[in-house]
Amino acid sequence: MLVGHIAVGLAAKRITPRVSLGTTVLAALLPDLLWCIFLLAGIERVELKPGRGAVNYFGASDIAFSHSLLMDAAWGALFATAYFFARHYARGAWMLFAAVMSHWLLDFVAHNADMALAPGVHRWFGLGLWNSVAATVVVEGGMWLFAIVLYVRATRAKSRRGVYAFWIGIVILTLAWHSNIAGPPPPSVRAMAVTSLIFFSLVVAWAYWMNRLRAPCYNSV
Repeated sequence: MLVGHIAVGLAAKRITPRVSLGTTVLAALLPDLLWCIFLLAGIERVELKPGRGAVNYFGASDIAFSHSLLMDAAWGALFATAYFFARHYARGAWMLFAAVMSHWLLDFVAHNADMALAPGVHRWFGLGLWNSVAATVVVEGGMWLFAIVLYVRATRAKSRRGVYAFWIGIVILTLAWHSNIAGPPPPSVRAMAVTSLIFFSLVVAWAYWMNRLRAPCYNSV
């Protein structure tokens, strides 16, 4: 998933307005950011195969340190704990933990059987939503559309920049998602890791920027 994860960050901002959108999106994308770093460091491995769409060209040989259920719980707990000590906001910390954990659940739905429970546990799970582009568009696209509407209704732009920058970002993310589910494979694993790390970092930076340009319409309860 791609926009499905970002949708979690948008929805989390609606539930906990005091938490920055950048922080909720960072939590939702944290396993993917770690995956890029671990790939570049040689800690994890993936394989690229011929074909269009990630379901055809992406083979996850070993991504358990960034994407297993146990490690996502550990990363989520560390992230939430760091946030709690920095902001002293328990509800926000729990929401961030849930956002990190949602990553495994959504990838379990989208991926073929390559989602591990823990490093060293040689059983993998996945429902393979990606195998159907139409089903991916309906399910993930539906999540994306719902989250956008939820976020727009829960925030207001402080200026025109908050309108234009938001919708331009949404269009770019939607096009990137389409390329992910139907486009050609990257030229190499290293190129994929580098470009993905830059892309995810830019998405998080955009989300922090949106938090400055758009204000919640109401306060947290």
